Order: sequence, then structure tokens, then C-alpha cells
Amino acid sequence: MTKVKYPIGRLQEKVALITGAGSGIGRAAALKFAKEGANLVLLDVKESAMEQVCRSVREYNVDCLPIETDISNEAQLEDAYRQAREHYGHLDIVFANAGINGVLTPIELMDIEDWNTTLQVNLTGTFLTVKHAIPLLKDKGGSIIITSSINGNRVFSNIGFSAYSSTKAGQVAFAKMAALELAQYKIRVNAICPGAIETNIEQNTERTPELESVSIPVEYPEGSQPLEDGPGSAAQVAKLALFLASDDSDHVSGTTVYIDGAESLLRG
Repeated sequence: MTKVKYPIGRLQEKVALITGAGSGIGRAAALKFAKEGANLVLLDVKESAMEQVCRSVREYNVDCLPIETDISNEAQLEDAYRQAREHYGHLDIVFANAGINGVLTPIELMDIEDWNTTLQVNLTGTFLTVKHAIPLLKDKGGSIIITSSINGNRVFSNIGFSAYSSTKAGQVAFAKMAALELAQYKIRVNAICPGAIETNIEQNTERTPELESVSIPVEYPEGSQPLEDGPGSAAQVAKLALFLASDDSDHVSGTTVYIDGAESLLRG
């Protein structure tokens, strides 16, 4: 009988840290990375969700370390990286994916607290995730992936998203700055910009009634996602993240990749 040789996963023996790992794109990436052999550090504000993801990824015979963490809290994030270092000794991949939509309201009526919350989670949280990852990546190099959005980069027609879009534009600029600064350590930094994706981000979205007063009617051709009949899936975004995490993209850095089925070409 001929013994079948299975290919070694593209992330075999690598360690990946994923924020927002309890659901949506983060969960899909955890499953995809685990299937390719990566051991995982999962960060999320919901411990129970991470535990569930860990149970699933362990079916691929990889190790999983879940750490309840608010990425906007530097002390919590520092502690999470300390635990990752003690558990694995290093990191190879950081997927800065966590984020919120926040409160959607007219600029004139937006409370400074709501503005600050969105910026603190999405932009400051990304900065802190990358900042504290560098000491664990710089010895061997690695890949940092940041989840941005078509909003704030290609699309500006979603009224009420002023805070969210500002953070997403900022993430792309930050990724480019980091890519150049960290190239000397062989650390690659790239941003992905999803369009409409089926996730549960709407659960942390608050739309105020006042939005109606400033909404601008926009008519799209039938089917606002030209490539498919509806939103993309978290699994599709995870496949892109896998490419950027793996050595298949070893000469790709400072790049923004749109994954939206050409949606933003209609809506820009």
C-alpha cells in the first residue's frame, strides 16, 4: 500500500495572534490559520466566544491560547503579549482585526464620547496591537495584517460613518508607515479592506434616528455587489488573510487589498 503524503500547512510551526477572534472575520481566520498548522493566540472581549473557537481549532491538532482582552486598554494588551511570550516565546503573524462600527449619527450631533470610543477601539487599538507585537516579531520577521474597510478609503457615501471611516482611513495610512519603518526587521505590514461581509458587527452598531435628517439617497444598479448576489463571507476574507500571513506573500508589504466583489467601484 502506498503511503499518502499530506502537504505541510503553509503556516506549520508558526504562531499567529488574532484580535477580535471570537466571531466573524477573526473566527474565520483562526480556523483557516489552524487548518494550515498555526498555533494561535486569540484575543477578544468575549471570553466564552474565544473558548468556543479554541475548541474548534484544536481539532486541527494545534495549540490555542485564549486571552480576554480589550485592545483599547494598553495594560490589558501588554498583559496579553506577556502571556503570549511566556507561552510561545515569539510570534510570526499578527492579525489586527478587532473593531467596531460605533454610533452612527450626524456629525453635528455626535457626542465626543462616541467619537472617542470609535477612535480608541479602531485606530488606537490597532496602533497598540502593532506597537506591542514588534518585540515578539523583530528577531525573526513576520507578517502584520490590519483589517480596514472600503469605507474611508474608496467609499464615502455611508452617511453617519464619519468616525468609523476616519479610523479606517487612518489604519491604511498607519499600515503604510509601519511597513516602511519595520521593513528593516523583515516585518511585512498590509491592510485589507472588506466591503459588505456577513458578520455580527451590527451588534455593536447604534444608529440614531437623526440620521434620517442628513441621509442622501443613493441609487445603485440592481445588485450592489457585482461579483456575487450578496455580501461576501468571513471565510473569503480569511483566505486573503492567510495569503498575507504566509510566505506566499513574502515580497508584499505596504499594500492595501480590497476584498468586496467590486462593490466599492459602484459606491465610491
